Amino acid sequence: MSEEMIIQHCAPTLAGMKTGNLFTCPYQAKKELQKEIRHLNRLLASRGIRVLPIKYYEQKVLIYLYRPSYLKRDFSNRDTVSLLGDYGYDAGKPERCLVRLMERLRENREFPHEIGLFLGYPPEDVRGFIENRAGNCKCTGYWKVYGDEEGAKRLFGKYKKCTDIYYSNWVRGEGMERLAVAV
Repeated sequence: MSEEMIIQHCAPTLAGMKTGNLFTCPYQAKKELQKEIRHLNRLLASRGIRVLPIKYYEQKVLIYLYRPSYLKRDFSNRDTVSLLGDYGYDAGKPERCLVRLMERLRENREFPHEIGLFLGYPPEDVRGFIENRAGNCKCTGYWKVYGDEEGAKRLFGKYKKCTDIYYSNWVRGEGMERLAVAV
């Protein structure tokens, strides 16, 4: 897993703007990948960031890069607690919720759409996505929007600008550890 891949997929989380990001990463050997993840966690822990492999596929892994403190904050939202409860999560225990999410990824053929709550998406948009079976949204960007369209569009623009700036700085030689903001 390259720094470039992390910058391209996770800049808003590295910048402290977002709870988490997901991306799929190819790998050759599971032990080597786990070694890379341990290294990243040592590198980013002081910035309040954690890297977690949440689902292994054939020669690919779904990586979740997130800020545990943001996840805890997000999971205190009443609407988030309710929606997570519908799927058997105890929002009062975010780390246990991650274990539950990994179980759901393993058990279900269908992708668990509540995963948007782990990424910092608005609960109304996650619920709208689930209830509308991904249809009838107001707009699409980093996620499908069912609630505050204008607010979401502004946020999408900020995420895009952040990613562009982070990528430019990374190309000029700034390392990921330096780019990751401590919050």
